[in-house]
Amino acid sequence: MTPDECFDDILDELAPEGVHTAAMFGSRALKRETKVFAVVHTEDAVFRLGRGTPTHADALALDGAELFDPSGRGRPMKDWVRVPAEHTDHWLPFARAALAYLRGA
Repeated sequence: MTPDECFDDILDELAPEGVHTAAMFGSRALKRETKVFAVVHTEDAVFRLGRGTPTHADALALDGAELFDPSGRGRPMKDWVRVPAEHTDHWLPFARAALAYLRGA
């Protein structure tokens, strides 16, 4: 399954909760109301998991995962974790966690 297909599946799962697509950083994003909580960036997915949460730590523990630095200038967005495409099996749980974090933020 390609990253875009995986993202489509996530959208299908979360659409009943008011989730729709948008654009962020020139890429496809998942949004609820006015807030983005997940983005496909190149072949990877980026999730707003909330710095200091257990899910944020779990995501960063995956091989190749890192804080998201869209500028590439050493200024990462500390709530956001880039999860490589090799971990697509984790994307839906992370998207659900990011949506839950968004609701509580």
